[in-house]
Amino acid sequence: MRTETEPGGVRLDPALSTIMSERRRLTNLAYRLLGSLADAEDVVQETYARWYTMTQEQQEGIKSPGGWLTKVAGRICLDQLGSARARRERYVGEWIPEPLPDRAEWSGGREGGATTDPADRVTLDESVTMAFLVLLDAMTPAERVAFILHDVFGYPFAEVAEIVGRTPGACRQLASAARRRLRASEVSAARASRQAALVRDFKLAWEAKDIAALIDLLDPDATGVADGGGLASAAPRPVVGNEQIARYLVAVTATADDLTIVERTVNGQPGLVVERGGVTAVVIAFEVAGDRIRNFWAVANPEKLRPWTTS
Repeated sequence: MRTETEPGGVRLDPALSTIMSERRRLTNLAYRLLGSLADAEDVVQETYARWYTMTQEQQEGIKSPGGWLTKVAGRICLDQLGSARARRERYVGEWIPEPLPDRAEWSGGREGGATTDPADRVTLDESVTMAFLVLLDAMTPAERVAFILHDVFGYPFAEVAEIVGRTPGACRQLASAARRRLRASEVSAARASRQAALVRDFKLAWEAKDIAALIDLLDPDATGVADGGGLASAAPRPVVGNEQIARYLVAVTATADDLTIVERTVNGQPGLVVERGGVTAVVIAFEVAGDRIRNFWAVANPEKLRPWTTS
């Protein structure tokens, strides 16, 4: 699908340019639905593959190519979410969504692949904070798809219904149920400057192995969850309670002298990266409530850290 311009030169067909311009939006949608950039990229590839299996006549018969691509991507994601629970049963330890760096810090794509412009990846906003993605993961597949498509991306329920395979009224109820789940777990969001200060103090206390200072920074009922995926060392179950977490963190780093803790942006919010020998080993996202850290999620599974790996 190319159109000649000057002798010896070609330009992309306008229709192809229109189709490819949807890639970023599709990646944003699929990441929010699946919590994995790698899976989101696979969904987008499969969506485009299905487009190009059609004849040119079939493609030209589609009034809204962008709407068609969204519908296909949404259905693929819904199928993947439906089978995800079975896959999670085989997953070693806790499963945490894949963390993303700040756009300015993006270092590359998949292993062995070329560096990709961050603008072609995921837009970081409140709908991709780690706390938000963890809440989404507790929803049913249909709730998650209906909520993300309608409340985050603004699709009318009539279009959501075509993707989910239910009536518009049923999709409205699914989105409403998803909102109730979110409200039940809602905390007052801390200002970015306040969260950054708490994360910095947490880093300093951890580096100093100051258990008392860590306890003071953590909510008494704080929870720490680690994801190693069986490929990296991680606590097999959530660690609950500020004292238990503080002692666990200090014990983890007590015998490691080649670790460096760096302040980084994780899914649009202040977080930390633990480097071992200059290589990213763990990415940590935080949720702050009031003046304390309420939750943190530590991802050590190397398969989920590819965007953080320096090229």
